[in-house]
Amino acid sequence: SVVEVPDERGGRVSGTEPEDTLERVNGRVSQFHFFGSERTNEAQACRKNPSSDVFVFLIANQVLWPRRGRVDGDDKGKVRVGVEQEVHGFSHDQGGRATNKSRCETNSCELYFNSPAGAGEEEEEVCVRKGDAPVEQEEEVKSGANLNGFFLDDEVLREIERGIAADLGLGNPSLPEETSALLRRLVRAGSSENDDEGEKFERTDERRVPGCASRVWLSAEVVDASGGLVCFRGDSDSAVSRGLCASLCRNFSGKLTPSEFLSLGSDFLKRVTADVDPILAGSHHRHGLHSIFDSMRKRANELTLADGAIPEPFPSLVVTAKGLHPKGAYAESQARYLEPDPARVRRLVDLLRETKCGVVAHFYMDPEVQGVLAAAKRDWPHIHISDSLVMADRAVDMVAEGGCEKICVLGVDFMSENVRATLDHQGHRDVGVFRMAADLIGCTLAEAAEAEGYSRYLEEAEKSSENSLHVVYINTSLKTKALAQHQVPTITCTSSNVVQTILQSSSQLEGDLSVFYGPDAYMGANIAEMLARLAQMTDEDVQKVHPKHDASSIKNLLSRFRYYGDGICVVHDMFGAEVADTIERCYSDAYLTAHFEVPGEMFGLALRASHRGGRGVIGSTQNILDFILSKVQESVSHDLSSERLQFVLGTESGMITSVVNSVQDLLRQAGSPVEVEIVFPVNSSAVVTGVQDAAPAMPSGLNVVPGVAQGEGCGMEGGCASCPYMKMNSLDSLLGVLEMLRGGGKDSDAVLQQLEPRKYSETVGGKTFAEVGTVPILHMRHFQKNKELS
Repeated sequence: SVVEVPDERGGRVSGTEPEDTLERVNGRVSQFHFFGSERTNEAQACRKNPSSDVFVFLIANQVLWPRRGRVDGDDKGKVRVGVEQEVHGFSHDQGGRATNKSRCETNSCELYFNSPAGAGEEEEEVCVRKGDAPVEQEEEVKSGANLNGFFLDDEVLREIERGIAADLGLGNPSLPEETSALLRRLVRAGSSENDDEGEKFERTDERRVPGCASRVWLSAEVVDASGGLVCFRGDSDSAVSRGLCASLCRNFSGKLTPSEFLSLGSDFLKRVTADVDPILAGSHHRHGLHSIFDSMRKRANELTLADGAIPEPFPSLVVTAKGLHPKGAYAESQARYLEPDPARVRRLVDLLRETKCGVVAHFYMDPEVQGVLAAAKRDWPHIHISDSLVMADRAVDMVAEGGCEKICVLGVDFMSENVRATLDHQGHRDVGVFRMAADLIGCTLAEAAEAEGYSRYLEEAEKSSENSLHVVYINTSLKTKALAQHQVPTITCTSSNVVQTILQSSSQLEGDLSVFYGPDAYMGANIAEMLARLAQMTDEDVQKVHPKHDASSIKNLLSRFRYYGDGICVVHDMFGAEVADTIERCYSDAYLTAHFEVPGEMFGLALRASHRGGRGVIGSTQNILDFILSKVQESVSHDLSSERLQFVLGTESGMITSVVNSVQDLLRQAGSPVEVEIVFPVNSSAVVTGVQDAAPAMPSGLNVVPGVAQGEGCGMEGGCASCPYMKMNSLDSLLGVLEMLRGGGKDSDAVLQQLEPRKYSETVGGKTFAEVGTVPILHMRHFQKNKELS
């Protein structure tokens, strides 16, 4: 983002990321865009000896904000700061301490500092203007932590940590308390806090903290007398939770500004209270700490918003036992078809029954299609909506047990290929399988794996080692799997079993195994990140993940793990830095879900949330649905009079139909008043054009096609939260295919032939692509069944 603020004398400051530019610095500056926030300051800067490595500072509210970079200048007085890393003071050493010498005269203040150690440059000078008060001083800057651009005094942080540790009895880690003793301590803390309260605390729904077994309320405000520091207040109907809330509110209040509090990061409390987890291992209060802290972060962020800013900018859908409440146009478009037209449902059921046709559909279908399918299933049970792997299994069941003679596949082309291959393998070659469009129903991931770059990647795998294994994502064509299997031993994986597949392969196969994963670049990077974190764990913790591994073997595996870097899912690509930043600021107390295919920023958020009181999940679409249902079931079991859970849906928005139907069934069966809010983290600026920028070469001529507006594809309301290819499987297409299967015209047979899954005439090693391409799938199915490779 770029902010340009004209000042009163005609100069201006432009802020950009990753570089900041100070331009025409001879004027008095009124605002400056820095680390993503605007801060009032009066400053004047000049440069000497351009093109030297220096530390550059601005004075904002009398706080020095350091950055390191190269200063480039010209005769016009332009200073350009290329950010390299954050630093802690004027000149700094490895210990993070910093000192400065300042000489301030009337209307000016000169700051002297040195170049970084080893730079070999002469001492540099930067001038800043700080108002009119003449001061001459020499001072030592306190040591502290530079967190996200905020210099926090070490003593303030230590005071917060000591206070929390004292409240929780963590002063002597060698003598851990028993659970009962800690709970009694927290009850006392809550009671004393309640006695000290002045003004009565109002327990309103807006102040509720989600995710706690008991009801907890929290507020935050900036008190004028505190000098802009944030103060928290809280309460609970549970004595223990009141004690947790009292400790956090007391120790953080009056010490930091809202922005400084946010700079601590979501993992600050986890580190400070690490010794509490084993003490409270058997108590639900273990998660309460993190739920309260996450809500404090959300309240603090709301205090930093400008007037008129929306605290929760993403669209969402609130699900209750009695109905749906959409927020925003995008959510309205998703909710519109969740209660389908009964006449269309009856027509679909009649056609399915008459043609003896089963339907398997992916979670990412259009909401209109899913709404009608879900309603039709009550009268025609041979309908199934799931992830791609299970679609083929359910198709076999519909044929073998349900008597279906035809299968309609609502998904992209590799899914229909997988259904066809699985039916053939089970001996059901006479069963017809039909797609929903004669045109290619593509997938950016599957197409990337058929590009020339992936062929070179497999050649590298073949040449790198005699002991190489290619782990290929199931979201690829039979052609990809066949060519890969012919070149390198290959096993298919899903987003839910990929990590265990790699771990089992490296432990079971002899020698040092080199693993080559593809084609999803984000999933590959996320796997590498998970392995890196696993390598830092103790052997005992590693063996909880896989019994045949330890930290040393994981490090060895990590050194031999490779992934393809040019394949992406067009939908999950949208969950990048901008979306992740908004989630972290505005939805810090929500449950986070992320598909394994998302970029690293979103992956990191969900991974940290999963380690912070089980508040997040990473995995397949089915994993995401199971996580949401487990949290809703947990909340229902608390039997509270009111509760709202908020989930960020970090995958394709078509998931909402299955989520809504499953959640509503659960709430209605229990008669629960729990409300469940599903948030669509939509990047509103992401509007896809006919050509995908920076995309890998697509051999079939596949481009990203703009979808329908109002959320049914890639439109202004929703960015690309919906897959435009999945949306080619419309309800009208399904009804049209069924009419042709019933005998709806002289050209029906010819059209139906075009709707069959792709038939490969090519062979490899004397066998068809279909024959060779099913081998990696069979390897995966053997692993899923037997927990070892075939």
